[in-house]
Amino acid sequence: MKVPRTISRHAALEAGLAAHELSGPGWQRICRGRYARAVDVGGLSAEQRHLLLIGAVAAGASSAAVVSHVSAAVAHGLPIWSLPLTRVHMTRNRASGARIGPRIVVHATSTEPDEVVQVGDFRVTTMARTVIDLARTVPFEQAVVIGDAALRFERTTRSELAQQLSRSAGRPGCPAARRVVEFLDGRAESPGESRSRAALRAFGFPAPELQPTIVDAEGAFVARVDFLFPTLGVVGEFDGMVKYRSNTPSGTPESAVIAEKIREDALRALGWIVIRWIWRDLDTTDRWRTRLTRAADLARPYPRSGTWHPTARI
Repeated sequence: MKVPRTISRHAALEAGLAAHELSGPGWQRICRGRYARAVDVGGLSAEQRHLLLIGAVAAGASSAAVVSHVSAAVAHGLPIWSLPLTRVHMTRNRASGARIGPRIVVHATSTEPDEVVQVGDFRVTTMARTVIDLARTVPFEQAVVIGDAALRFERTTRSELAQQLSRSAGRPGCPAARRVVEFLDGRAESPGESRSRAALRAFGFPAPELQPTIVDAEGAFVARVDFLFPTLGVVGEFDGMVKYRSNTPSGTPESAVIAEKIREDALRALGWIVIRWIWRDLDTTDRWRTRLTRAADLARPYPRSGTWHPTARI
């Protein structure tokens, strides 16, 4: 992600700007002593603003400090869901000295040379170290969103995560991190699907198959679906609306909806009950859970024809 650079107050004054200009509407204070042009900041996303803040904070931080935790996840380009981005997280390779400031969180813990990589202008914890640091310190659902994406984008592997988890033994949050790592699955194709998986786990539903292919009795392709509950007879689809932004030859949302209806009719003809959910359902899950339970009840008496093929876990 491209973001503007900040300038120090000292450099701005030396370049001829007046102090009152820096405090005026044309400039925005990013952190103490660092500024950016307001016109360059206005259209930035939350992640881009955080990258801007990383650059501003890092300019005044010790060269030994490494960007870590959620800040490293942003630097690596991983999706962030429901984690605050108001402070930059950095790690110092020492046993004490952790602190929280207005714009920075300093973690004090050991860091090996092979746990640090260069990402753009920043020294950042590796993908595996970042995922494990977050799995130890943030809620399960948020950690799963980030970890699933790291596997999906092939930016780390299960072996690397296991090795990093072993290195973290004894640090706070390791049992929680172990549960996260065991649950991660790179077949989840979006933060919404990752959140769905975490919610289904909390419901006590059987673990679904992710992205399986369903074929009819003659072996002809019918559909590739987000979630399949083979023992329940239910197909689950998380609807982030992207699929309606025209993946069809005619290029219209209407044709995409028609194609999706035909696809669902074909699945129902094989005996599967199809249920959809959207982002709002992930925030208020009671009605969604009830719908899932009813779908399973409806599917129970129906015989199913055809079969399905799993997609290998990532």
